[in-house]
Amino acid sequence: AVVSTQSTGERGREFSLYTRIDLNTLTCLNESTEGTGAGVFKPWEERSDRTKLVESDADEELLFNFSFTGSVKLKGIIVIGGGEDSSPAHLKVFKNSSPMTFDDAGRCADQEFDLQDDKDGVLEYQTRVAKFNNCESLTLYFDRNFGADETRIYYIGLRGEFSEAQKRGVVLCNYESAPQLKDHKTDTKDYNFHGVS
Repeated sequence: AVVSTQSTGERGREFSLYTRIDLNTLTCLNESTEGTGAGVFKPWEERSDRTKLVESDADEELLFNFSFTGSVKLKGIIVIGGGEDSSPAHLKVFKNSSPMTFDDAGRCADQEFDLQDDKDGVLEYQTRVAKFNNCESLTLYFDRNFGADETRIYYIGLRGEFSEAQKRGVVLCNYESAPQLKDHKTDTKDYNFHGVS
């Protein structure tokens, strides 16, 4: 993890990828209150807001699946946990694998991080940028915390570059294996006589 020395305004601009998440695709597995997982992806300026949080339900695991509205080059992640033992201690990140289940998350991740308890959001976990280029969806799997029964997360910040999705349309083409004269209007007259003698 790297400690940032940038001003708050600069950090806010850098951690604005939350606006590029397609909220219709965002799911959080094992959240104690349905729909609260989306609330931790919020503006940098609101990272200290303790009213929006997600808490795990049956155990310490939380799994987020979501797509972006375009292509992302993910460069860094910030996680603000609940403090004490409820902060997440480990994160597995999967690129373009959404949606995943807890069973799927047992496989090898694209990158893993041992997290530290960071209540202020000053620690950034830098991704291997070449690995997270052309990222269209992410799965974030928090598999353990520092010993509590539940995991609490107040903020997840994503830093990177965004580019609009390339619209790929379907092109319908008709090919002629043998051209038909009636399909091609011309001013020339057909002087070929096909008479039988």
